[in-house]
Amino acid sequence: MHATLPLIEVSDFPAVRRKRLDTLQVNLGYKCNQTCVHCHVNAGPTRTEMMSREIISEVIAFLKSSRVKTLDVTGGAPELNPHFRGLVLAGRNLGVHVMDRCNLTILEQPGQEDLARFLADHAVEVVASLPCYLGANVDAQRGKGVFEASIRALKTLNALGYGQPGSGLVLNLVYNPQGASLPPAQGKLEQDYHRHLGEQFGVVFNHLYVLTNMPIQRFGSMLISKGQFEHYMDLLKNAYQPENLESVMCRNLISVDWRGYVYDCDFNQMLGLPLRYKGRPRVRLRDLGSADLEGNPIVVMDHCYGCAAGQGSSCAGALAA
Repeated sequence: MHATLPLIEVSDFPAVRRKRLDTLQVNLGYKCNQTCVHCHVNAGPTRTEMMSREIISEVIAFLKSSRVKTLDVTGGAPELNPHFRGLVLAGRNLGVHVMDRCNLTILEQPGQEDLARFLADHAVEVVASLPCYLGANVDAQRGKGVFEASIRALKTLNALGYGQPGSGLVLNLVYNPQGASLPPAQGKLEQDYHRHLGEQFGVVFNHLYVLTNMPIQRFGSMLISKGQFEHYMDLLKNAYQPENLESVMCRNLISVDWRGYVYDCDFNQMLGLPLRYKGRPRVRLRDLGSADLEGNPIVVMDHCYGCAAGQGSSCAGALAA
């Protein structure tokens, strides 16, 4: 796989500093039951990195000592970590809002038959990847048969109340472009998703999050292989909107890898760019305790243009209406 870090580390991206921390994003490991073309984690079935029970305990301790309101659990497929459910239960018992970044097909994996019920029983918000409402496009990006399995999973979640008015069970979908282009306007695309999925499959959901593909890891390597990397970076830079810096996710979020090290965001985690804190080369979550990170400088490079281009992009979709 082509390395993208050397192509983005010389950067003119503006300085950004942290606001008050409200979200802890935890990557439970890079193992996944899928291998997606756009994946910025380079996750897949052969990855072995997995957060241990010891590090999970450090995450729970941080939730207790900090003022974090949201636990954002991701991977790989985070549900493949044997301690996933214990972490979810601990977070909910502490009154923390828990989000599961779910690839949907995991619900049909052996041993996960009761996963949807578990998520519903504990009011976990499901943020589900569905990069298109057309089957051929999804399968081209994520693998043959993924779209049909995803629709079955969505129907299972709907039957438990997810996405249904008044249920309190939130189901949000995630879109990303098929290739080296910016995503379309989030509001209009959400309407298209609602209409198509409702009419064709009877599927309902709450909101659609539109994300920009990041020029790193598997997607960045693909761009290099196709000779499109420079073109894509020019596209992101030319679409840069400085007002997006006010609400980029790294200002209120920290990302924790499977070993317990802390980063400004999940993308920096994949590039090996740790959070800067008190001059240390890298910091563990357990070392932060109740530290106030407000005003701390964020590590930025050219990939950050992906979050600030056009309508903006974050873990909760577009930044601009």
